[in-house]
Amino acid sequence: MKLGALLGATAVAILVAWMLATDVAAWRILDLVGHAGWLGLAAVVSFHFVQLLFSAGAWRVLSGPTTPRPGLGFYMTARWIREAVNNLLPVAQIGGEFVGARLLHRRGIKLSTAVAGAVGDLTVEMMTQIAFTLLGLGVLLLTVGDSGIARVVASLLVVALAVAIAFVTAQWVGLAHLIEIGMMRLGRMIGWHGFGEEPGLHAALIAIYRVWPRLLRAAFYHFVSWLLGSIEVCLALHLLGHDVDLPAGLVIESLGQALKAIGFAVPGALGVQEGGYIVVCGLYGLSPEVAIALSLVKRLREIVLGLPGLAAWQWLEARPAVAKASLPSSRALR
Repeated sequence: MKLGALLGATAVAILVAWMLATDVAAWRILDLVGHAGWLGLAAVVSFHFVQLLFSAGAWRVLSGPTTPRPGLGFYMTARWIREAVNNLLPVAQIGGEFVGARLLHRRGIKLSTAVAGAVGDLTVEMMTQIAFTLLGLGVLLLTVGDSGIARVVASLLVVALAVAIAFVTAQWVGLAHLIEIGMMRLGRMIGWHGFGEEPGLHAALIAIYRVWPRLLRAAFYHFVSWLLGSIEVCLALHLLGHDVDLPAGLVIESLGQALKAIGFAVPGALGVQEGGYIVVCGLYGLSPEVAIALSLVKRLREIVLGLPGLAAWQWLEARPAVAKASLPSSRALR
């Protein structure tokens, strides 16, 4: 945690020093954001709900026929809270998955099933991001040609693919046991009594990965969500007064997200996201001020959605959990 804060402070310091050295004026950035206005920000926030819909749909499909089976609306709420935790709290962009699993568990789903669904969804989302980044790299080579950033991203893709393969392999050979231990420690640390004490996570994960039709449907939904992020970039830049076409928006979003992923240990990828957008937007003739304004619009969207999301999380935590005894027993279903 302290290391992440230190890295974040360092990234921000480097960004500020670079702005001072290159005459990037903060007032110009704020003027660009002011050009978008509150209605423009509301449009960006509203559009993100479409992404939430597809991401939540992927999570629900991948979780399979759980008992009980929450509707898409509940999964959208859980995804909203999950993103709020990852975006606004110093949890290395993965703590939201545990929160989401706990919300499903409190809804009555067996904990191992809920955690397996969250971990499986994270895995599929990771794999589709690699595919999305690969698509962005291809579009970059077609529209701009070879560049230093293309070679950097290509190297990152190789590393990301290796990490993803290692992550999936680890899940097959026993990572689930380590996750269970981590969940129990987390539960004891923050007062989530019984969290992680139900066995069966490994079996639940393997069961998810064996149903290929659900995996493919979830991957499709996640990929659509990534593509919608490209439209969000085009919309935000239009509101900032700097239009780009959809291929450029796709490159900016895919490579920007890939570079942001490097800063997973930095709370909110503060400074890392801005640096990534400066580099990628520059390939399409957009100034550093525009790139930082784009990042600021995205961060404002995260805050506008995230703060109510954190409040909703606390509200749901305060409500009584669905008792397992209230669920129909196997004997009652006969």
